[in-house]
Amino acid sequence: MIALVALGVGLATCFAPMHECGHRTAFADRRLNDGAAWLAGLLSFYNATFYRRYHQWHHRYTHLPGLDPELEDPAPTSLWGYVLEISGWNWWTGKLRSHGRQLLGADLSAMPYLSPEVIPQVRRSVRWQFAVYGALALLSLPGGNGFLLWYWLLPLLVGQPFLRFLLLAEHGGCSFDRDGTTNTRTTLTLAPVRWLMWNMPFHAEHHLYPSLPFHALPAAHVLIGPHLKHLDRGYLAVHRWLLGRLPSLGLPGSGVQA
Repeated sequence: MIALVALGVGLATCFAPMHECGHRTAFADRRLNDGAAWLAGLLSFYNATFYRRYHQWHHRYTHLPGLDPELEDPAPTSLWGYVLEISGWNWWTGKLRSHGRQLLGADLSAMPYLSPEVIPQVRRSVRWQFAVYGALALLSLPGGNGFLLWYWLLPLLVGQPFLRFLLLAEHGGCSFDRDGTTNTRTTLTLAPVRWLMWNMPFHAEHHLYPSLPFHALPAAHVLIGPHLKHLDRGYLAVHRWLLGRLPSLGLPGSGVQA
């Protein structure tokens, strides 16, 4: 069980190198960044080709309703919604819908972060990704070892709540405006968590200066931290705060206010 959880957390947090390489700040070589991002996305069930464009738009319009694509996934405003979010249910269903649309050739023109020139690249990338999954599934059939299930899918199911727990803190309960000192949270946490997440707990610093590589964020925090509205000690403290005001986490104008 310990090995299953460790493998699951490792797979889920491959999101972090995919994210860093998506910014092309991990390596000096662009192709190395893109290749590493794609492999990390393969392991964490993201598609890096799509995610890089999606994430650029998130940085451009951080926490702005109607513009930030991350806000298309509603924040939990009830205890049941919180459970679904932390369990990974919302993420899995969203990923399956998104990958399915790209695989099956659905119209993607409504996504402003995907230009007509980029859409074919995204489709090819997702199809190659699922070709790898399919090949691994076929290779596991002759021996009946269920490799893809036991060493990827099941551990990722187990590890995904850990990642959801961290990511919900990044903007949850923060302001819906352009102020980078109020629309994003930095969470002071344990060194192993910072290591697994490539220093992304310093999230406000990352959003204020997205071209800074991950290893420079702790130094940036020394200068930026005192100016942040949401600077919290530990993820448990953040989630206690969020749980105490779930009805207020919704988008402005949605019936509940943040």
